[in-house]
Amino acid sequence: MIEKQHIIDRFISYITIDTESDPNSDTTPSTKKQWDLANKLAEELKQIGMEDVTIDENAYIMATLPSNVSHSVPVIGFVSHFDTSPDFTGANVKPQIIENYNGKDIVLNKEQNIILSPDYFEDLLLYKGQTLITTDGTTLLGADDKAGITEIVSAMEYLINHPEIKHGKIRVGFTPDEEIGRGAHKFDVKKFGAEWAYTMDGSQVGELEYENFNAAGAVVTVKGKIVHPGYAKGKMVNSMYIATDYINSLPRLETPEHTEGREGFFHLHNIHGTVDETKIQYIIRDHNKKHFEARKEMVQKLADDLNDQFEMEVVNVEIKDQYYNMREKIEPVMHIVEIAKQAMEQAGIEPIIKPIRGGTDGSQLSFMGLPCPNIFAGGHNFHGRYEYVPVESMQKAVEVIVNIAQLTAQDLSQFKMEK
Repeated sequence: MIEKQHIIDRFISYITIDTESDPNSDTTPSTKKQWDLANKLAEELKQIGMEDVTIDENAYIMATLPSNVSHSVPVIGFVSHFDTSPDFTGANVKPQIIENYNGKDIVLNKEQNIILSPDYFEDLLLYKGQTLITTDGTTLLGADDKAGITEIVSAMEYLINHPEIKHGKIRVGFTPDEEIGRGAHKFDVKKFGAEWAYTMDGSQVGELEYENFNAAGAVVTVKGKIVHPGYAKGKMVNSMYIATDYINSLPRLETPEHTEGREGFFHLHNIHGTVDETKIQYIIRDHNKKHFEARKEMVQKLADDLNDQFEMEVVNVEIKDQYYNMREKIEPVMHIVEIAKQAMEQAGIEPIIKPIRGGTDGSQLSFMGLPCPNIFAGGHNFHGRYEYVPVESMQKAVEVIVNIAQLTAQDLSQFKMEK
């Protein structure tokens, strides 16, 4: 398999390029700086020997590894995104390499006393003796999803350098703006031309996911009336009090900090208020489609009840669906999950099959006609200063991609392929 230092060098060359996306932009990509890595990736794919390398006007990258077998093999794909989250800065990333991790606290930043500790992040103990790449405590790392890109490019390079490994035609795709929910919006599924694909965008080694939340965003606007407080009796309507009533009317325990597994939630993630107007922003999530619809109905009904109480429209709700649970699109073709599962087992990895408490490009792509389960990329603690990735996990991900390529070129009847 590709040597550790080669993986490290490639990964660091990606994460030191700032590719933070911007939800307030209406361009694609949402930030010009994403082009810096996009152009680099397109050139690198050509350099390692990939064919049909394209980068379109929106920075979507596609490339082909031709089949090296004479029989008919399904075309498969691998997809990752190159933007990083706007939740925490990804500029001036200064990675630290911790060799032979000893299972103790890691000082990320001595001056600011920022510690990555297994007392809080217990998963660290899974990687004793391994090589970790961490932040310096002042930025995110970017393993989400530059680890995935590293793994896909490295796997393609390995297959090119080892033609004795038999595989069918493989397509790779790299997208902008996944972190702001737009990664698949302008992805040309027909041009990609794969029968199915895998996003390399999961976390812990072994993760294999084909379920995700149904998701919507809700903007709740509360209108008040502003008058001089000295003469406000019977006249002032304080929108912030009404907004507080609205917030407190939603189930308090159905929030991210109180839920797990397939349990859905209402997440209040932004609020800005004055007497005259308060805006509340929620994300609504549920794996179950009926429960998802019921949550949206509840958000609207609370507004209707308050409007009835005030005998006028003081609360307005705008709800916009974002993505849906890809399970319904994957279940008819479960052989693609079984192939990934066997590929992991061949690599000595115990598959961890669980629902995603979030979404991926794969969710939208599945509904666009490209069934797309999600596979681990190896990183932990995404979107913040405590993000890290074990190099050995990236190496294992490369091995899994290579194994999937081999398995797909073999007799697929063992996987009970369905149409």
